[in-house]
Amino acid sequence: MSIGYYQLETGRVAAIENDCPFPPLSQALIEPNGLIAIGGDLNAERLLNAYSQGIFPWFNEGEPVMWWSPNPRMVLFSNELKISNSLKKTLKKSLFEIRFNTSFRDVMTACSESKRLGQAGTWISPEMINTYCDLHQLGHAICMESWLNNQLVGGCYGVIINKMFYGESMFHTQTDASKVAFANLVNHLQNQGIGMIDCQMHTPLLASFGGREIEREEFMQNLTKLVNF
Repeated sequence: MSIGYYQLETGRVAAIENDCPFPPLSQALIEPNGLIAIGGDLNAERLLNAYSQGIFPWFNEGEPVMWWSPNPRMVLFSNELKISNSLKKTLKKSLFEIRFNTSFRDVMTACSESKRLGQAGTWISPEMINTYCDLHQLGHAICMESWLNNQLVGGCYGVIINKMFYGESMFHTQTDASKVAFANLVNHLQNQGIGMIDCQMHTPLLASFGGREIEREEFMQNLTKLVNF
């Protein structure tokens, strides 16, 4: 099947249909960082295929699906987790009840409603929530939750394929609730033998947890081993 293209100011990007394969990662645009294809759908099979190739969807509601593979790539190796002294104190206080995988849709919905600096809207559309809930039902999407007085006050979620985890988003309505959930999630993943957590793009928060940027080639070498473990 031939692949069409969109012509952007910074280069051309593949236009894919539902059954069209992704182009090689070498075709990802340098600017914007890692845009590799536009189009297709968001069913569970397509998402698993994308993640296994180091590609993820990110787009605003009302836009066509946009697929990305940034270079460099922000990752957290599970054995490199760093916990700040202040967060250690919070963890010791056991302020929150930690639950695993009990309210996946609620976590995603809360993430979609979180206001983020520099963003007017959210990429977590109702369609995306439904599709990731399908992945959850298949055992390929998980969440960690922080509860206070039986209320969900923080959490994070992502996609898991064999020994590879792809972090997606987190939220909090109480101070440190998302950080506590994330720290517990990383410890859970490490106990499950997960070798690498894809954090996608650099943020100060992820860096504070020990996340670091690596080149796409190294990322894909690690990903391929872990996905096929």
